[in-house]
Amino acid sequence: MGTLMSCSFTSTLNLGFRLRPNRIDFTDRFRLHDRKDSYSLCSREICLKQRRRIVGLDGDNKCFFGGFECFASHRENNTDGDGNGEDNDVSKDSNLVTISPEETAAGGEADLEKPVAPPASVSSRVPSIAPLGSAYNNFQVDSFKLMELLGPEKVDPADVKLIKDKLFGYSTFWLTKEEPFGDFGEGILFLGNLRGNREDVFAKLQSQLAEIMGDKYNLFMVEEPNSEDPDPRGGPRVSFGMLRKEVSEPGQTTLWQYVIALLLFVLTIGSSVELGIASQINRLPPEVVKYFTDPNAIDPPDMQLLYPFVESALPLAYGVLGVQLFHEVGHFLAAFPKKVKLSIPFFIPNITLGSFGAITQFKSILPDRKTKVDISLAGPFAGATLSLSMFAVGLLLSSKPDAAADMVQVPSMLFQGSLLLGLISRAMLGYTAMHGATVLIHPLVIAGWCGLTTTAFNMLPVGCLDGGRVVQGAFGKDALVGFGLTTYSLLGLGVLGGPLSLPWGLYVLICQRTAEKPCLNDVTEVGTWRRTAVTVAIFLVVLILLPIWDELAEELGIGLVNTF
Repeated sequence: MGTLMSCSFTSTLNLGFRLRPNRIDFTDRFRLHDRKDSYSLCSREICLKQRRRIVGLDGDNKCFFGGFECFASHRENNTDGDGNGEDNDVSKDSNLVTISPEETAAGGEADLEKPVAPPASVSSRVPSIAPLGSAYNNFQVDSFKLMELLGPEKVDPADVKLIKDKLFGYSTFWLTKEEPFGDFGEGILFLGNLRGNREDVFAKLQSQLAEIMGDKYNLFMVEEPNSEDPDPRGGPRVSFGMLRKEVSEPGQTTLWQYVIALLLFVLTIGSSVELGIASQINRLPPEVVKYFTDPNAIDPPDMQLLYPFVESALPLAYGVLGVQLFHEVGHFLAAFPKKVKLSIPFFIPNITLGSFGAITQFKSILPDRKTKVDISLAGPFAGATLSLSMFAVGLLLSSKPDAAADMVQVPSMLFQGSLLLGLISRAMLGYTAMHGATVLIHPLVIAGWCGLTTTAFNMLPVGCLDGGRVVQGAFGKDALVGFGLTTYSLLGLGVLGGPLSLPWGLYVLICQRTAEKPCLNDVTEVGTWRRTAVTVAIFLVVLILLPIWDELAEELGIGLVNTF
């Protein structure tokens, strides 16, 4: 008996999507057919109109959107004597045939003009419609093709062919094969053999690429992945990656980011003032001190009691904010002559140090690793210089009786939080002043101490912190992985940073864990003196964040080990 079928998606369809500059093509067409006695269920005029409406043909019968060609198939069931129906081998093979775009373009509407035999018989039954749920369950989409559709725009294959023909050659770079490049494989990595000095070849290829393609693409020189043998001319083997400019370059700062940065800066001002108030703990009302020091205190005190102490807290707040602003100015001054754009700084408030520093992003692709090291190192150097100056001046003022009116009293145990700073304080203040329950110091000491500690935390070699960037630029991305694992381990064990190690580690994992993107020239070394500067900086960071153990503190007389 003949069966009347409607156009329902009862078969599993695997759709391939391909992204084009201004349109989306479905690469395949589908036609439902049977091996025997196929016939059309609708008139040719209606099918042609539906095909033009759904598929969208232009004058050359080329599909500019995509669609399905659906034809009903006439099945004849052979019934045996027992009444069991069996198809003529139709069920054994899929009745879904892929029609290539070339076949469609060549055939066009011509196949619709061919005569079709009328159906032998048409059932008067109501056509059976497949359940919509099962159709949805059977509808499968290739996840990789979907990522290709939703992900960043890839390099045009026609451009790749043109670049292979005109960009590379025997005198520059002999191309052997290609691989995907980028976070999502949106670029092309050209592998081959270098035929000259890498810096000269890279400069020549960049110039030729601009002549051929304009400013459409960015060319990267990177180390060849999984390369075991070094380059015969010295150094690692290199490859050249290509990405679209809009994909590879960072986005501009949005209005909402400016609003968030302003809000964070206001909160940082508040945390810095709070640090200044907390430094006067011996002058604060008892109920306020109890609330901030007793873990069991629940009811907050009247905050109006703190208003008289705000004015005296401002000098310390100015010092903490000054260090952070000086740090960011150092970044911008180093980036300006190199024509590198930076984002607005996003300050991170913290009630213990006043601030955890700021997140500043690169808004330009860095030309080389030297630029990365110079810009990343300039900020910590500027902030550390100002912090060390305030710390030293504060210690000098603390040793003079004339400045006793400006002194604040802090627990001597605080000086055990840093090996380097504790030893410097012990050398300048002496055994008598340090070996007690409390120590009288100038507020500049606290500002300098907090500034140096914050700078040291930001110089830890992990993620896209300043320390991570300088290590990545000076020693490479592989070295950063090793440094990062070591840093996370030391922070997790509380070896570095003391009680601040856990909150700082969480902050880095949430906000700063990703390494910086590669430079355009990510191969050329930075030189000996830059590596030496980075090594010395990391060594000083460890000395600042490493606490003084009890035996050494007792021997040097830094605080009372058994007394708080």
